[in-house]
Amino acid sequence: MAEPKVQRRLRPWQTLPDGLRAYRAVLASRGRSQASYRASFRMDLVGAVLVGLIEFSEVWVLYSATDQIGGFTLAQILLVFGLADLAFSLADLVAGHCDNLPVYVRAGTLDVFFLRPQPVLAQLITSDLSLRRLARSLVGATALTAGLVLNDIDWSAGTVGLLVLALVCGFVIFSAQFVTAAGLQFFLINGSEMTNAFVYGGRYAATQPANVWPRALLVVFGAIFPVAFAAYLPVSTLLGAPGPAGLPTWVGWCAPVAALWAVVFAWLCWRWGLRHYRGAGG
Repeated sequence: MAEPKVQRRLRPWQTLPDGLRAYRAVLASRGRSQASYRASFRMDLVGAVLVGLIEFSEVWVLYSATDQIGGFTLAQILLVFGLADLAFSLADLVAGHCDNLPVYVRAGTLDVFFLRPQPVLAQLITSDLSLRRLARSLVGATALTAGLVLNDIDWSAGTVGLLVLALVCGFVIFSAQFVTAAGLQFFLINGSEMTNAFVYGGRYAATQPANVWPRALLVVFGAIFPVAFAAYLPVSTLLGAPGPAGLPTWVGWCAPVAALWAVVFAWLCWRWGLRHYRGAGG
């Protein structure tokens, strides 16, 4: 009599396709290697939180000195800062390693990526993992929670949907900016300072009310790199606060359109740069 087969229960990641399981295994090994040095890992986490607190203190000092700026009080700007900072921190955790591309190009490491069957961009994104960046998101999450408590919000399904939409779209927009910056690095020589102006400068701009920006910044961070849709415009729609002149109050719901544009622009920059790459010796 044949023995009954014992069906082994698969864990969630064991049901992933082979390609995704390979990426998970790589990221998991890098995460374990960082956590194994406990003292250094804890110092990295504390340092990341301190950086976030310093950035938040700038907003706190600025808005504590006056009743409002650009029609936003301190309690209201907490929502903007929290949404933008949390979305950027998560994007930095996932796609921030695209900053390493100039180093890989100069060292010839990027050439190895072309020899593997996985997409080059996917390999670049998973080339490193900095868990300390996860601690950085705690500052944004705390500020967002405080903003939700301190403001008089008319809670409904639409309110929750707008907040979730803003966070997801903000994550996509900031992630796309990292990819855009990486694509431009194929043509720039030591040009990380230039691309940081719209990646990290865009993160700072996203935490401020856009109606106090000069017209040039409105074009750059409202249309080309649409970080205004990551937090400021959705929060303006949520609170009924004044936005830039000429824009309707429902414009915050257009965040998916801005996120789609950011993805398309990033894809074009990346494909353009990758096609023109001739190797470390080219």
